[in-house]
Amino acid sequence: MVGWSTAFVRLTGCPLRCGYCDTAYAFHGGTTMSIPEVLDAVSALDVRHVCVTGGEPLAQKPCLPLLTALCDAGYTVSLETSGAIDVSPVDPRVVKIMDLKTPGSEESARNRWENIEHLSARDEIKFVICDRADYEWARAVVSERSLTSRCTVWFSPSQSQVAPGELADWVLEDRLPVRFQLQLHKILWGDAKGR
Repeated sequence: MVGWSTAFVRLTGCPLRCGYCDTAYAFHGGTTMSIPEVLDAVSALDVRHVCVTGGEPLAQKPCLPLLTALCDAGYTVSLETSGAIDVSPVDPRVVKIMDLKTPGSEESARNRWENIEHLSARDEIKFVICDRADYEWARAVVSERSLTSRCTVWFSPSQSQVAPGELADWVLEDRLPVRFQLQLHKILWGDAKGR
């Protein structure tokens, strides 16, 4: 949904503790809202795209009915998930954006590899790259599991760990059939929450 005005619905809580996490504020707190209240809040933003994210949104039991309710309301809905929780029950109208954790995240043991089988051509896989070793690991996973034949694959530099140009050069040198991604909201608004 890059480039579209999008409502982000951030759910509190995450069972992972990635070393590069930039949303630790979402581990606790937040405001309890019913699904109708979330729908009203999203409606007030007058957008067509909604991204449900976290933390890890699938760690919240109401996430699945929320995704369905958003789809039923006519929104184009995406789910940003760590990939550590089963994605098979997610409403098929939802675009799943699954983060495969690299060794540099310190959470790669949590990857639920069987989730790959539940991804379609409209879904996406993202790798956040922390260093050259992460890049080599991700490149091998993309090849060994034929990920680019399944869906779009993104490589994104971990902010302050890999220079964007350096990662872009690696991708170009290897002619990888992946897409390059920067955190656009950070470029536009820095670390401001709620934009």
